[in-house]
Amino acid sequence: MKQNNYLVTEKVGVLLKQFAIPCIFSLIISCLYNIVDQIFVGNGVGYLGNAATGVIFPITVIGWGISLFFGDGAAADLSVSSGKNETQDIHVSVGNSILCSFLGGIILIVISYLWGDNLLRLIGATDANLSLAHDYGFIIYAMIPFALVQNTLASIIRADGSPRYAMCSMLVGAVINIIGDPVAIFAFGLGIKGAAYATILGQFVSFIICVLYLRRSRTFKISFKSFRLNAEILKRIMVLGASSFLTQLSIVVITVINNILLVKYGAASVYGADIPLAAFVVIMKLFQIVLNIAIGIAAGAQPIAGYNYGASQFDRVQELLKLIIKWTVIVCVVCTILFESVPLLFIKMFGADGELYTQFAVMCLRIYLSLIMFTCVQKVCAIFLQSIGHAKAAVPLSILRDVLLILFSLIIPVFSGVTGIFLAAPIADIIAIFITSIVMVKLWKTLENEKQKPQSETVRQTIEVSSPGVIITIAREHGTAGKQIGQLVAQKMNIPCYYKEMTAIAAKESGLASEFISNINSDENAVMHELYLSTNVIQNAIIAQDQVIKMIAESGSCVIIGRSADYVLRHKKNLVRIFLYAPKDYRTKKVMEMYGDTWEEGRKNIERSDTARAAYYRNISGKKWGDPHQYELCIDSSVGIQKCVDVIVKYITNK
Repeated sequence: MKQNNYLVTEKVGVLLKQFAIPCIFSLIISCLYNIVDQIFVGNGVGYLGNAATGVIFPITVIGWGISLFFGDGAAADLSVSSGKNETQDIHVSVGNSILCSFLGGIILIVISYLWGDNLLRLIGATDANLSLAHDYGFIIYAMIPFALVQNTLASIIRADGSPRYAMCSMLVGAVINIIGDPVAIFAFGLGIKGAAYATILGQFVSFIICVLYLRRSRTFKISFKSFRLNAEILKRIMVLGASSFLTQLSIVVITVINNILLVKYGAASVYGADIPLAAFVVIMKLFQIVLNIAIGIAAGAQPIAGYNYGASQFDRVQELLKLIIKWTVIVCVVCTILFESVPLLFIKMFGADGELYTQFAVMCLRIYLSLIMFTCVQKVCAIFLQSIGHAKAAVPLSILRDVLLILFSLIIPVFSGVTGIFLAAPIADIIAIFITSIVMVKLWKTLENEKQKPQSETVRQTIEVSSPGVIITIAREHGTAGKQIGQLVAQKMNIPCYYKEMTAIAAKESGLASEFISNINSDENAVMHELYLSTNVIQNAIIAQDQVIKMIAESGSCVIIGRSADYVLRHKKNLVRIFLYAPKDYRTKKVMEMYGDTWEEGRKNIERSDTARAAYYRNISGKKWGDPHQYELCIDSSVGIQKCVDVIVKYITNK
């Protein structure tokens, strides 16, 4: 972890530039396929062609979401495993993610082919564009499993330390698509089918380039064994990739709902069903470009924000937040001026097929993108909160604008017709940015308060060398007096005991703050705690802590209390794993004695603490916390502290 110290010493602006530019570039490349298709289809086929590709878009986004579900999950797992120096199972994580992405693609194309035109009608196809959507989609479907694997591999390749290779693989495919579109559409006269052929050719070449990387990967070696499904590893991957999948799923929901509404209300207007649908597709492409730039800025800032927050460098965290909002606002202001002043220029890029279409598209572009600055700032703030481990606030904020957009898209058109669907965006933006501002002001005040906090008491930051012997780990339910029991066992055996000392040493080794590492098991509800633990900054703290636990174990006989040390040291031969439990009433009384809680407060604190410990254990091990099969001794501490100590010492002495 020490190699990350430059994240707290280098100028924040320099770091942001270094990290954000590659992210922005990668995101722009990733959306080029669809945008390029729109441009050439719009000019070569007309607005009905754009409407047709818009119908297929939700299906491709579902595929994209599946690939990120497994790809981002495997990438995160690879990074965490590498940080812990536990690389033996990385090839299984990679193999399982590739296999599941491919199978997910197979399931998706089977559903798409079998459901056929009925599926296309369900997600917004009209009589006028159905045949075009069919021609385009039925070619695109064929490459979906390979495209999913390529995207999954791109995430893994980046995590393996080769981001340029991943970017180049995507860039080559995008260039092939850019060249292939005009050749196939115009030179060969293939129309919308030509755009589809150019797309799948680019995807296939990118797929081949990514697969070839597996022969030169740095931290893993793929074999046939890698593709044997491992439920424990697969579950870990899915937890880490869940947020990426949910993000893509929200795009699908919004697109499908909007497609259906545009067809419904458009048919009742002078514009018909297809003009609003085609205009929406074009506007969303412009929206996607700007949003990807903003997300690239925020994504690039994630490791900087997370590490500085973990290191208690709150002034740098504040400086970084100001910078990412500043640059997001600058980009959005420039784009908004262009969209509002010369909208026709952008509409014509994607083909201007008739006066009625042009008139409607220009009007709706100005409406829908008028407050794109609010959209981008709101999304950037949600990503920033996630990067510093504030999942409880980040998750609701990340979907807030989308939920509001769906709600207003359903309500406003009832009164104002088809244009109301586009009016829903700025209204949702105003409400979302207002709520987000309240959350971010509160965060700013919290950071200010954190800067004023006095330093915590000094705890030993060195590892004591002791005689070789047994390593005792003590896991415990809250209120079982596990800390006291562990310390008494260590005293009786004349060996060192590690509790707060672990986090102090981990802080010294990693550069993160001791309080931050210590508070990993904060009081979060069960769902939020899983998401909280999957964030990069928390994974960095877990890695630092696990490395220290292994260092402690290598230094001789000792007692280690908590922090899932029983799992971290599971391969040690001289390990004795102990779990302490007790009736809830007994533990409540103990909590009341130790912390001065009321009976009700004690019960709630026990539930929250045990939930957090179970989530933490499940996150790093994939196993159930407190399962007696995972321990040599399980003791009911209500028999008495001294009796517990005697039982443990006697067991170890006779072992």
